[in-house]
Amino acid sequence: MKYALELPNMLAPRVLAEMATAAEEAGWDGLFLEDYIVHWSAKNAPTYDPWVALAAMAICTKTIRLGTTVTPISRRRPWKLARETVTLDHLSNGRLILGVGLGDPNDAGFGPVGEVVDIKQRAAMTDEALTILVGLWSGQPFSFQGEHYQLQEVTFLPTPVQQPRIPIWIGGSLPHKGPIKRAARWDGMLPYKKTGDGSWQDMTPAEVSALRSEIEQQRTLSAPFDLVIGGRQRATDWEKERALIRSLAEAGLTWWGEYIEPAQLVDIPACLAYIRQGPLFI
Repeated sequence: MKYALELPNMLAPRVLAEMATAAEEAGWDGLFLEDYIVHWSAKNAPTYDPWVALAAMAICTKTIRLGTTVTPISRRRPWKLARETVTLDHLSNGRLILGVGLGDPNDAGFGPVGEVVDIKQRAAMTDEALTILVGLWSGQPFSFQGEHYQLQEVTFLPTPVQQPRIPIWIGGSLPHKGPIKRAARWDGMLPYKKTGDGSWQDMTPAEVSALRSEIEQQRTLSAPFDLVIGGRQRATDWEKERALIRSLAEAGLTWWGEYIEPAQLVDIPACLAYIRQGPLFI
């Protein structure tokens, strides 16, 4: 069982590096950043590039896993992302996890700046981009001719520190089947429940068990598969929270994630105190 913190990419890299150091010292297993061009929380909200911030965090830490939850790679050039991810994997000595998703439907980092808005097209671009990423990470001659991306034969070196490659987690809302099908081809999933009013709902043990079963039925890889559940701030009743985490772990959870809300970032000392509490070990 592992424990992760998820942070908005609204803090300066030096502050995030300090938080990463505090998280590692407090026993968190992973620290992940959102990847927004324009943050969802408010118009004109401060927003920093997560990849530059992750580099600062990698330099200041030694053991904690780092990554994004999640990067909408349909607005990225996959060959550029391949270079960035391998560079960060080397900088962190093999601690990067790449979280990938389609991006929120109304994300202001798409339509207003001319990126693809159509979700089906984003999905197709995501699948092609993942194929390209893995091909370029291989260090072998690679070419690609798809509907959305074309790449003449090229060899990218160095390869990642992690072998056979950098782990890929797929984000997505349930009960949509597309993210489940996509996740089954990779190394993990970051699911959340889609609700009519946009409110947060925890997954139940029965839902986690059913999701794990559905993924395993579609898996063709023999490698372990991570199921990353959570994504909200810790409630005040810690024993109730531990009971929930324990029940989800028994149902197939491998990572529990806690999110620090954007509104909390106005008080950095309080955020650091939250991080220094450490995980709710079960």
